[in-house]
Amino acid sequence: MSDLTGTWTQIVIDGKTADVFEPSHRSDQNHAVLHLHGHGLETLKGNAVFTAELARRGLPCLCPHGKRSWWTETLCREFDHEMSPLVFLRERVVPQIAKLWDVRPPGIGLIGISMGGQGALQLAYRYAREFPVVAAISPAVDFHNLYGQGLPLDEMFSNREHARQQTVTLRLHPMSWPRHQLLVCDPADTEWFDGVERLVSKLSSSGILFEADLETTAGGHSWDYFNRMAERVIGFVSERLE
Repeated sequence: MSDLTGTWTQIVIDGKTADVFEPSHRSDQNHAVLHLHGHGLETLKGNAVFTAELARRGLPCLCPHGKRSWWTETLCREFDHEMSPLVFLRERVVPQIAKLWDVRPPGIGLIGISMGGQGALQLAYRYAREFPVVAAISPAVDFHNLYGQGLPLDEMFSNREHARQQTVTLRLHPMSWPRHQLLVCDPADTEWFDGVERLVSKLSSSGILFEADLETTAGGHSWDYFNRMAERVIGFVSERLE
């Protein structure tokens, strides 16, 4: 798929599909974006709004397919029987970005939507020096609330409390955190807004620097809202990487 802004293609990384965007004109800053998709498995490939913003900033982007793995350090058999999603990202995807564009941490900006939004935070909170720039759109922070609904979460964790212990709110380290983080969530997002609000409150009370938008509304947990935030999110990542 190609147009005047750039080209989307697919590659395979260690047996797993990934969508790759190559802008027509690369930024002189030589940075890249790693995007993590949500539970609906839809990446940015073919999304005209995000593609236009990436192209405008001259940012290449890689979107790995992670199934319904929740992008944590816990094994998810739907994704892989031997490698956790976070290990896959650090040990397979990051080297692939270096191979494609000669971009390495900390020059990789993280973004994610819903499940992928909390996944981007999972990665940044654990490896803050490697990933100092992260932006999460409607992150599904309290994913433990979905435990018991027949999702892969039920195999990944022994119970709801076990899942809660792996949420990003409890993985935040007061002495090691990404220096540039943006959290956005539509107040009409009835499923995930409360968790994002609690995370923002914890960041604030801990004296951790961040930016947030919990006021803009555009359809709740939907692509109408995600697309509405594309300019803010891609602009944030681009500017902070510089």
